[in-house]
Amino acid sequence: MRPTSFGGTVGQEQFEMMTMTTSTRMAERTPTPSVAEDPRWARIVARDKAADGHLWYSVGTTGVYCRPSCPSRIANPQNVTLHETLESARATGFRPCKRCNPEGLSLECENAALVAKACRIIEESEEEPSLEELADAVGRSSSYFHRMFKATTGLTPKNYAVADRSKKVRKGLATGNSVTEAIYEAGFNSSGRFYEKSTGMLGMTPSQYRAGGIDEEIRFAVGQSSLGAILVASSTKGVASILLGDDPDELVRNLQDRFPNARLIGADRDYEALIARVVGFVEAPGIGLDLPLDVRGTAFQRRVWQALQEIPVGETVSYAEIARRIGSPKSVRAVAGACAANNLAVAIPCHRVVRNDGALSGYAWGIERKGALLDRELSRSA
Repeated sequence: MRPTSFGGTVGQEQFEMMTMTTSTRMAERTPTPSVAEDPRWARIVARDKAADGHLWYSVGTTGVYCRPSCPSRIANPQNVTLHETLESARATGFRPCKRCNPEGLSLECENAALVAKACRIIEESEEEPSLEELADAVGRSSSYFHRMFKATTGLTPKNYAVADRSKKVRKGLATGNSVTEAIYEAGFNSSGRFYEKSTGMLGMTPSQYRAGGIDEEIRFAVGQSSLGAILVASSTKGVASILLGDDPDELVRNLQDRFPNARLIGADRDYEALIARVVGFVEAPGIGLDLPLDVRGTAFQRRVWQALQEIPVGETVSYAEIARRIGSPKSVRAVAGACAANNLAVAIPCHRVVRNDGALSGYAWGIERKGALLDRELSRSA
């Protein structure tokens, strides 16, 4: 017998029942930690791909377990259990999710492998494969494959094929092959089709490219603006370079480095009118700058530069936003590289691209000039 707090005594069995009841009530008053309060849950809500392979979760109401990046609708955290290991998730007896395949490669990795396979097919084919042929080769529909390829590479399959053939032509011409040999080794089935596109691919005729740009005629002139010296150079196709700097002689040497085998010709009075237009645009951005351009770059760089030209005067965008606009949101570093490779200052306004926080980042012609250009454009658009 045991004494009670109210006097009297109780039997052993009655005492144990009272103790169990008290313990149960205390447990009910102690809140169970919520999955929603676990910092790992935030990674699942964000579908954080970096958490894949380090965390899994199971959903009691659906009877499945998933990886953090699962694209399925986010489950109610009250129905979720978090797992540190795949074995722990399996031990629930639930089945693996068919959408995110937690037992194997993530959808992103699987798609990347399929795109890599398609790229090899393009590179190894004698003629450009069709979209349907590529989609069939990787076991996807044409529309899904097209979206998947562009999201991964930043290019459509056709543009990738064009860029690959351009690279092969350049390589063939640079290694001493004849123009005809380079054309057919690159996968063109007729010389006529190649010559239709050759200037756009090479920036000059194939013979000139094979000779290292010998005899290409580049006209240029140097002017002065409030931001320093400006050099404008043009090929027969259009303006090929706009360079900014402090020393006119250094700009000319820079031009010589960019076109080592071309014939540089100092401009006449008519050409000086062109540089006056460029200087006028630098001083008053609101007047616009509509010039024929000789844009030389890879297919990806051209897409970036086209997106830059669509940024209105007085506005800025981030590198990440440009990557999103060209359909390649993961290519932020490549976008920054394309901006750095731009030869056409102000005409292709890479100065309008800033960091995510709005801060100014590098500029080939000086961070101070970038800030001055943006301030000037902003004041003109206000």
